[in-house]
Amino acid sequence: MEYRFGGYAGRYLRVDLSRGKITKVPLPEDLVLEFFGGNGFGTKILWDEVGRDVDPLSPDNKLVFASGPLTGTIFPTAGRLEVISKSPLTGIYGDANAGGHFTPELKRSGFDMIVFEGRSSKPVYLWVRDREAEIRDASDIWGKGTHETESMLQRDLGDRRVQVASIGAAGENLVRFASVMTHGCAAARAGMGCVMGSKNLKAIAASGSLEISIAKRNEYLKACIDAQKEILKNPFTPGLSRYGTPQLSVPMSEVGRYPTKNHQQGHFEFVEDTSAQRIEKDHFVRRMSCFACPIGCHHVVEVKEGKHRGVTLILEYETVNALGARVWNRDLPSIIRADYLCDDYGLDTISTGASIAFAMELYEKGILTSKDTDLDLTWGDSDTVLELISRIAYRKELGNILCEGVRRASRIIGKGSDYYAMHIKGQEISAQDGRPQQSMGLAQAMSSRGADHLKGFPTIDEMGYPTEAVLRYGKEYLPEIVDGIQTKYKSMVVKDGEEFCAVIDSVGLCKFGTLFPPALYWEPIATALALITGMDMTVTKLKTVGEWIVNLQRMYNVRHGITRKDDRQPRRLLEEKSPSGRAKGHVVYLDEMLDEYYELRGWDKATGLPTPERLNDLALEYTITELRNAEAKLA
Repeated sequence: MEYRFGGYAGRYLRVDLSRGKITKVPLPEDLVLEFFGGNGFGTKILWDEVGRDVDPLSPDNKLVFASGPLTGTIFPTAGRLEVISKSPLTGIYGDANAGGHFTPELKRSGFDMIVFEGRSSKPVYLWVRDREAEIRDASDIWGKGTHETESMLQRDLGDRRVQVASIGAAGENLVRFASVMTHGCAAARAGMGCVMGSKNLKAIAASGSLEISIAKRNEYLKACIDAQKEILKNPFTPGLSRYGTPQLSVPMSEVGRYPTKNHQQGHFEFVEDTSAQRIEKDHFVRRMSCFACPIGCHHVVEVKEGKHRGVTLILEYETVNALGARVWNRDLPSIIRADYLCDDYGLDTISTGASIAFAMELYEKGILTSKDTDLDLTWGDSDTVLELISRIAYRKELGNILCEGVRRASRIIGKGSDYYAMHIKGQEISAQDGRPQQSMGLAQAMSSRGADHLKGFPTIDEMGYPTEAVLRYGKEYLPEIVDGIQTKYKSMVVKDGEEFCAVIDSVGLCKFGTLFPPALYWEPIATALALITGMDMTVTKLKTVGEWIVNLQRMYNVRHGITRKDDRQPRRLLEEKSPSGRAKGHVVYLDEMLDEYYELRGWDKATGLPTPERLNDLALEYTITELRNAEAKLA
């Protein structure tokens, strides 16, 4: 029987790993209407099913793999994966997003989502194909890297087209920032691979041939073509296609936004040695595209000679920074090798690099010494970086501390080391220094999954886009809105970005086709959703759903004790004036932006808690009991 709405398979899987039981569940229509898919689905499931007292590594935690209504169709970039769970790194809401081709196969296998619960008594993987699913023994692939795991499953299942999402040694060993890997693409943040490992779930293999229904096929096709034309017209697209995300390294260093030496500065003197141009000249092999993507920002790169000889699939801006400038490493071949190891072990490169940089600064400051490790933790030692990656993945020696993330590691080490732990709410900060871009400083502080650039993803003031700012918000906000150092109007930009990103992560699209100015914004997304689903969809409805998701994620974190006191940047970025670029002499001016942000959201400025009135307005009255509990603790 066909589902009421186009774009959906109309069913999802509940997989009880403790009992080895799989249940096919009809997709509730109210869940679709209120949350669309992706992280919207995951947020609601966490709220309903994973309480305050659930340990993220216990069988009671839930792990959600979710698609969106556009996933698997020809709408440009409609191939994203959302993985949602209570985070073992932060202890609050967690999710991770990846590209590639896995999620369209999951969708075409006849399921919009998989919810894992319990814990298997032995290593297993889930095999999903046309409307069928089976839990299989994974003993022979447990202990294998993600690259070999993928190859072995494709061979055993007799089809090289099977798409695999798996964990490596880091997930198996419960590294708190372990990632989920799918053919070089990483759902990396918040430790979703660690949750997989805690459940003895090695992988999910998916293959599907079912058609995705579309309510208004001809009109939807035209909307997809129009969207692709807009993306290809974007002046940012050619560079992204040619160089990938590493094209950002040099301009970000020039403005002082490129974290270097554990955020001691925002510029890297040797950035040209690790630039996109150097990568292209010395190491480029070919481009790769995710499903339905006209951009092709993923590049296969190769070290052709020397001790780091070998290939890695995708080298990103975040990785080049985390394993390069952040640890003062200018040796590009070693960065490529380090990226390969992180992918094979299933490690978040951002948190891995941040943890190593944290250790190196502690060594510089004399907090860690040769008595604490046999490694030379001098800045820029590429051999040490590679060795620590392995020790983190296998929880060996100093790696057994760093694998806990910098917040927990600083508590173990003590001696004032917490000052150098560059995290927000327990998650390590990505390659964005908020001092030259105040909106990013606010967005990181407010991210529901801890330090992150992709929840609010402000770009208007990154390099200055006045034309796009006028189109989105109006000319009355110029010039402050596009000035990175100014705080004026940045709360409005972040609020809008959070709601838009929540929708994009729920419908199954990539941020590169939607947020880098000029790009697809609210109107074409509303049009596409209306045409594929048959819903009466407007921009106002989209924005409302975005607000629902953002506020429900906030209330989930409020349930776990999060208040205004936690919406902070590290002291270094609030107190130490940047020595770099346009940020020189500036800090993150957070508090003045926070007050305005809370006011725009209808949250209490003193506590950072949503008000009962706002929750009622958003039809989230079922969260008010948790709000009252939080208010009582603050009284």
